[in-house]
Amino acid sequence: MGMVIGYGGVAVFFLVIVVVLERTRRIDATFSEYATAGRSFGSFFGAMAFVNTWLPGTIFISFAGLTASSGVLGFYFVPYSLLAVVLMFWLAKPVHEWGRKFDLRTQADLLGLRYNSKVVRVIAALIGIIASFPWIVLGMQSLGLVFSYLSFGAVGSVAAVIIGVAVIALRQVWTIRFGMRGVVISDMVQGIVAYFFGTAIILGLLVWLVTNGHGFTDVDPGFYVLPGPGSPLGPLYLMSLVLTGALGGWCWPDIFVRLFTARSTGTIRRSAIQAAPILFVFGSALSLLALLASSLPGVAEAPDNVWFITAGVGGVGLVTAAGLCVVAATMGNVGANLQALGAQTANDVIGVATGRRIEDARIGKITVALLTVLAAAGAFATVNMSSGLIILAMVSYQGICQLAPTLFLGIFWRRGNATSASAAMIGGFVTAAILQWFYPISIPWLGGLTSGVAALVVNLGIYITCAYVIPVSTEERNRVDQLFDDLHLDSDISDSTRTTEGRLGVPDAG
Repeated sequence: MGMVIGYGGVAVFFLVIVVVLERTRRIDATFSEYATAGRSFGSFFGAMAFVNTWLPGTIFISFAGLTASSGVLGFYFVPYSLLAVVLMFWLAKPVHEWGRKFDLRTQADLLGLRYNSKVVRVIAALIGIIASFPWIVLGMQSLGLVFSYLSFGAVGSVAAVIIGVAVIALRQVWTIRFGMRGVVISDMVQGIVAYFFGTAIILGLLVWLVTNGHGFTDVDPGFYVLPGPGSPLGPLYLMSLVLTGALGGWCWPDIFVRLFTARSTGTIRRSAIQAAPILFVFGSALSLLALLASSLPGVAEAPDNVWFITAGVGGVGLVTAAGLCVVAATMGNVGANLQALGAQTANDVIGVATGRRIEDARIGKITVALLTVLAAAGAFATVNMSSGLIILAMVSYQGICQLAPTLFLGIFWRRGNATSASAAMIGGFVTAAILQWFYPISIPWLGGLTSGVAALVVNLGIYITCAYVIPVSTEERNRVDQLFDDLHLDSDISDSTRTTEGRLGVPDAG
């Protein structure tokens, strides 16, 4: 009976998502609309789309498990998430205005424009694809734990992973059909379940923990200690985690494209303001739950299961609700990842290779479908190799943040050029991969810096050196100056136009 309730709950939730998508269906006439949702969504849709992509399903598993096994160190994702929201506020103006004016569809597309280089565009696209793909596979596999718990012992761990991969792969049929518009709309529903409903569950469980002998004084005192001087991890380890998370966040293609789906700069900034309290309340509450639940029987032996072990105090119904939160978060993250990578593959790899601007939305659908098949095949083929994938995923996270100097300096500094961008991205990515191989956690002789942060120093040095040493033509310098000058002029005009439209009664839904 427990399995019927657990799997039935997932089936009903799946059906709700499909009905919502079918009822809001709108055919995208062009590839640009397919990749950016027509730049049409309001602020709350934008906030929920960002949150549902930013916080994957593994936030309830691996991230909560880190707190359950290591203590307050696991809270690190909360400050870096809030710093990412601050960056979202500042990125809004240049990214949205350039995207609207030049019909940019992807992160790599924007970098290709800024540096006037197809090489930069392709390198950025490939780094994004290579770094993101292991996380898609892991996202699919993470549902294995969900379906194992929701079967209440009736399904083995391997079979549960297979079921989870099959469900998330089936879900991508609607991602393929409806593109980024479908992703944003479904993120609203999925986000409400994962983070609003999830927060309500967390608060209830916190009350139960505190009133049943699992309060703050029952937590291992060592769990309240952060890495510092003399720590094996090093005094700079925590800073490295936060810095890598904040800078690397906007380097992920699926996160960055959120800046293209909003209708205006002001909309993006309102989304940032709305997303901040959601991230803070949910993230802090979940981390606090994992911390207090560390004293529950069984958590020390399986910290990644802390979410389900704690929910088990409420019986079949609460475990099912907890499982739905993970499913909702996973659907949002995997769907957004596949859509963004499919669009980037079509726009910035196939488009550059064929020498033409992709305009047909069908090409985007085909690439998203192919990536979905590849990800599902990868997840099935590595059912018993998740630990190796986690290592690869950690390498990729250190690698993806190597786009940061090229991205942020390119947007806010006129000096950088195509050579500095290409050399910095490649040099940083290779350095991060090598250091991660030898120092998978932190680098002791650098005070605990992670491989990604150490590589960022090399990356930044290459970028700035090339920016000053490599000569740039007067024509290119004037082009970049015009790009930045037009940005401010167009923004002023656009803001004025939108204010006038608002006074004329044009609605601002969301």
